[in-house]
Amino acid sequence: MSFYKHCLKVLLMCSIAFAPAGQAIAKSPSKKQTVSAAKSKKYSTRSSQYRVNPEKTKSMRPVKLHAHARKSARPAIDAEMFDSFQGKSGSNGNLSIASTKALVMNQNTHEIIYSKNLDTPTPIASVTKLMTAMVVLDAKLNLNDQVSITDMDVDYLKGTSSRLPVGTTMTREDMLNLALIASENRAASALATNYPGGKARFIQDMNAKAASLGMMNTHFEDSTGLTSNNVSTAMDLAKMVHAAYQYPLIRQITTTSDYDLNVGSRRQPIHFHNTNALVRESTNSSWEIGLSKTGYISEAGRCLVMQATIAGEPLILVLLDSVGKLTRIGDARRIKKWMEHNYSTLSSQNDGGIVLTGLSMSKTLGDEAN
Repeated sequence: MSFYKHCLKVLLMCSIAFAPAGQAIAKSPSKKQTVSAAKSKKYSTRSSQYRVNPEKTKSMRPVKLHAHARKSARPAIDAEMFDSFQGKSGSNGNLSIASTKALVMNQNTHEIIYSKNLDTPTPIASVTKLMTAMVVLDAKLNLNDQVSITDMDVDYLKGTSSRLPVGTTMTREDMLNLALIASENRAASALATNYPGGKARFIQDMNAKAASLGMMNTHFEDSTGLTSNNVSTAMDLAKMVHAAYQYPLIRQITTTSDYDLNVGSRRQPIHFHNTNALVRESTNSSWEIGLSKTGYISEAGRCLVMQATIAGEPLILVLLDSVGKLTRIGDARRIKKWMEHNYSTLSSQNDGGIVLTGLSMSKTLGDEAN
């Protein structure tokens, strides 16, 4: 009997000795804790290898937040999210866009197709230059007169660069072209500096023009749009775009994709391109753009105003305070796609006119004289 007991004891010892490691750990709580601590230390060491390198973060460009949005700071990735915003632009969905303030209006019927924060005042950046151009043309100044860039035209507010050095002289018409096509700030400033009565009178006439157009929520303090004190609303800007469209020269200039100009003693002309990518693409696409102007300062976000014929109808598009670099262009394309899918159905349901919001500008948007 003792022989059998001895054999059983030997078998039990062997089973413990050759058991899987997991089972052995389970029978020894103290050893399990030791192994867990070791694993924890091992994994902690691995994770530390993937921490952000503080030296690299020093070279990362911080995201600029709009002054009016600093209370609700958004993460840096938001700009890319807005650039990839899909919205609803299909044939069965309502139009949805990413720009913070927006307006789509039928220029003929004055009916509002889409609106978003329609009457919210906001900085408008270089969209200002449309008003600058109208004031210059209203004054009936000689467009062939020579105009010079002076130190008064240098941007000391934002520190933006320019390819027009102080002392550059060109015709007033060339200045107008550079201001509207390439959004050249020194050119826009020079137009005001060389205005009868100087900049002060120019700004006064800008605000007077705005008032005459019924732009009651609009205020200008400079001719470039570099100051965030140039403010307006989507509704007011629709009135400004409609008024600017009445000037053939503004239509011609703002829809020019490229402009070459000999500056100073340079042997080769400087090439300027339109800041609106849709204008540059329009010769090889289905876009029919009648007027265009972009704008950007950090306080205003990315802005775009256009007159374009879509689905056979002349539309005014106002897109303000877009976060991503591509958002305003993406929004314009969504509007175009949505109109092309939906216009025929909408027009038949509304007896030839588009009335989606019940809002009308018939009384506030007339055919203003130049």
